[in-house]
Amino acid sequence: MRKIISRIFGKIVSIKYPKFMQNYINKTYINHFNIPMDEFKDYKEYDSLIALFTRRLEKARKLEDGFISPCDGTILSFAKSSNLKAFSIKGKEYDIAELLGFTPKNELDFLNIYLSPRDYHNYHSPCDMQVLNLKYFCAELFSVNLKALAKHDNLYSRNERMVLTCKKNDGSIFYMVFVGAVNVGKMEFDFDTSVQTNMKNAIDYEKNYDNVSLKKGEMLGRFLMGSTILILGEDLKLTCNEGAIRFGEKIAND
Repeated sequence: MRKIISRIFGKIVSIKYPKFMQNYINKTYINHFNIPMDEFKDYKEYDSLIALFTRRLEKARKLEDGFISPCDGTILSFAKSSNLKAFSIKGKEYDIAELLGFTPKNELDFLNIYLSPRDYHNYHSPCDMQVLNLKYFCAELFSVNLKALAKHDNLYSRNERMVLTCKKNDGSIFYMVFVGAVNVGKMEFDFDTSVQTNMKNAIDYEKNYDNVSLKKGEMLGRFLMGSTILILGEDLKLTCNEGAIRFGEKIAND
């Protein structure tokens, strides 16, 4: 039912209403979620709510040294896994092997970034990297907000998600997991526009890539609303803190 509701919601927010009505909808949404618009076009420039959701920066942000945040959001937790278990928030675990679809040989550092409805919804490459593999898991669309995370273990591993296997210039491997949620069933990737999520009769699938290279800060894709990005790797050299984070800010050493 959540998947059907999310598909219906996606159609509703894609409707282009008459200009005066769309301006009112956009302004109401911005005021309700207290969205800062100083880096974006005027709200009147967006012809649908989904266009506002997926708004792009008007000017390139300065990228800090090191491994940067791929998005705007809130860092909920970060640490090294224990028995291949990680925390969504304090006291609530998720299973890394279930999340990724295979069992890593070693424990992994992990970082969870939650994107709220007010956040910038595009995501970018956190470093110069290659995309080696994409796994799609057709699953549930539970909410992943703080209230839901506080109630349930393993939410990330139960939800629809995309797992990218990425390689840095030094040869080390890390994983970026894009987690769907209710009303957030759609995720897009610019390097492969054939990728589809939250579709009728969808099944799990996997794709390998031979020649997908991205520069640090390059556009990677977007949520069609906010959700969560998880980053996992054996030695991420994390330097971040819990709390608000912006795309371009350093979260780990190279």
